[in-house]
Amino acid sequence: MPDVREKQREARRKIIRQWAKLPKDRQQSKEAISEFARTAAQQNEKAFVRSRRDPHEKIMGWLLPRAHL
Repeated sequence: MPDVREKQREARRKIIRQWAKLPKDRQQSKEAISEFARTAAQQNEKAFVRSRRDPHEKIMGWLLPRAHL
């Protein structure tokens, strides 16, 4: 179980770093955030294998507080 948590932590850091590198205009709509989250979930699917929550929802939870809405 600790290995799964560590994979999710690493994926979270990686996804948030990628998000922060995007231009501000790509961080200003829920549609853009949702699209980014879907792509990130697909690219990091191994990190979410044992997750009960939908990876897309989880990533949205990480990104929405950082969004420039």
